[in-house]
Amino acid sequence: MKRIRIIHQTEYLYKTPVVFGPHRAMLRPREGHDVHIDSARLAIEPDGNVRWLRDIYGNSIAVITFANPSDRLKILSEIEVDLYDDNPAEGLMETSAKNYPFQYGANEQVELFTYRIPSYPHDGPAVQNWLQELYRPGDVIDTIDLLTNLNTRIFESFEYIRREEAGVQLPCQTLAQKSGSCRDFAVFMMEAARHLGFGARFVTGYIQMGEGQHGATHAWTEIYLPGAGWRGFDPTNNKRAGSEHVSVAVAREQEKAIPLSGYWDGPADAFERMKVSVQVISQ
Repeated sequence: MKRIRIIHQTEYLYKTPVVFGPHRAMLRPREGHDVHIDSARLAIEPDGNVRWLRDIYGNSIAVITFANPSDRLKILSEIEVDLYDDNPAEGLMETSAKNYPFQYGANEQVELFTYRIPSYPHDGPAVQNWLQELYRPGDVIDTIDLLTNLNTRIFESFEYIRREEAGVQLPCQTLAQKSGSCRDFAVFMMEAARHLGFGARFVTGYIQMGEGQHGATHAWTEIYLPGAGWRGFDPTNNKRAGSEHVSVAVAREQEKAIPLSGYWDGPADAFERMKVSVQVISQ
């Protein structure tokens, strides 16, 4: 077991006071057998009312409403998390799923249905064509090897770039530009896995960086493997999700897993700038 402290501060600055509508913050890690929250604090400026809920995916969401206008909005989340080692997927997978292609069991087909449908069907032909060099129908391959190869090929095919603008690129844009952010790579892997018949979902959270680095918000992909459950693959870093990855939200599509969303009302040119600071520190 190891303990980490996650400090995530987002601050929006405005030239004049504006009125804030309701905001939704997804900053609290998903707890389970491998993740336990020891303590958590959420500080908000200006003062606001916080109501917690769980969405359809089981994500923990803080719904924040504000009473007074302000020229700044600051949300600070400080969380201490205990992380426990999980078993490797290979040793847990059902025998019937160890080699690809395989069929999901009847007891899982209904629940996985929406996770197997591509989110960007118009990009399907381009993604399928890209997949031909990775796998050809009729071949039999170890399932983990196939997914590892997919993870690696995205890492090697596309250049990582940091993008500040909201949203993600379409898979065809990532293919055309041969570059993207962690969100773009996670979406591309999710779509590629779905075209191979896997259940796949988008994940957003935090990653603990190397020695002397602060950590960052991050995005990756989870694939459902019979017997092993949802398993993370991180194409940005060419690795499987491990104890340095802390999941905050999962969803069928990335726009349902945005860390902070909401709106404000004021002059069109009121927005000045945004500042984000993320630290993931070993305790």
